[in-house]
Amino acid sequence: MEPTARSLARTYTDRVYPDPWQKVLDYERVQSYAAQHPDHGRTRVGRELELPASRVRGWLDGGMPDSVRGIRTAERHGWLDPDPEGPMASALIDLLAHVLAGGSIVDPTFVVRLAVGSRVDVDELRSAFDRVGVRSQLSHVDVDNRATEVIPTDGGAVLGRCLVAMGAPLGSKTGLQQLPDVVHEATIEQRTSFCRIYLAHRGAVFDGKATRVMVEERPETYVDDLAALFEAVTDAQVNVGTPGITVSADAARRLES
Repeated sequence: MEPTARSLARTYTDRVYPDPWQKVLDYERVQSYAAQHPDHGRTRVGRELELPASRVRGWLDGGMPDSVRGIRTAERHGWLDPDPEGPMASALIDLLAHVLAGGSIVDPTFVVRLAVGSRVDVDELRSAFDRVGVRSQLSHVDVDNRATEVIPTDGGAVLGRCLVAMGAPLGSKTGLQQLPDVVHEATIEQRTSFCRIYLAHRGAVFDGKATRVMVEERPETYVDDLAALFEAVTDAQVNVGTPGITVSADAARRLES
């Protein structure tokens, strides 16, 4: 599913609220009540809404839960409930492909990091961030044993939370059992773009051959799901075996043409 205010809120943790979404609802209730009753103090607001006066005081004095601040950031960028067939949904799904195939969402900061590869250059990765309205910069340039990465410079943590709400893993990706539902629910154009990006990151190139091999150290269910997506999108042969997923020449050409 696409990110929503509710699913984004639930990427936050809270010591008081078992469901972080309820904290957002309570904050909005306090703001709405206070706007209608500007002469009521925190004690009366808390009593009327059955909330502790200490909690109400902070929200009436300009305090705001991190989850609410994150939702407002996501709303400004257009990341929440985008038109499923529109440009923002397509850009988010492409970014999800970059993360799953050649990037990560750092735990616990939720910052998105995308690795530059031989067939996925800096310009493509910066464009992926540009399309969702986020500026970016390079990291680990000319550092031994570290791939050059492109990381966001503004709104990156909230963007990462939106991608997690879409099904991207936080931290390690090796435990992911299957592709996020949003990929299967996407349009054929969006799924084709997802596969193109994934293959560019993961597909090993052999001299004189159009066949591509993707080595995936993931659960069998994930590998089977990924192979089935490639086969459905390309309508060409894609096999699962050792050392990974073999994308036939016909399938690779249809994605890379």
